[in-house]
Amino acid sequence: MEEETPPISPQPEKKPVHPHSPAEKERIQNRLRRIEGQIRGLQQMVENDRYCVDVLVQITAVQSALKKVGYTLLEHHAKTCVVSDIQKGKEEESIDELLKVIEQYAK
Repeated sequence: MEEETPPISPQPEKKPVHPHSPAEKERIQNRLRRIEGQIRGLQQMVENDRYCVDVLVQITAVQSALKKVGYTLLEHHAKTCVVSDIQKGKEEESIDELLKVIEQYAK
């Protein structure tokens, strides 16, 4: 049986090395608002007894949209925070954290 990695806990004491620019934040927020609208649409579909396959297709679309946002955040983290940590000599800690996040994200 494969050993399961414990989930990564929130780390409120850690701050991003390079916070997202206002334009990046706006793009991410817009995507999340669209996803929020899709979720509300899903709730309405269930309320209106829509065909199960239609609901499942929309769930897949929401999952895909969330993954896309996650990949955007993961890419930013790798290119900024991880690179910065490596330059500061904290490569093992940073790479371990990145691998745990990728493993958790890939589930």
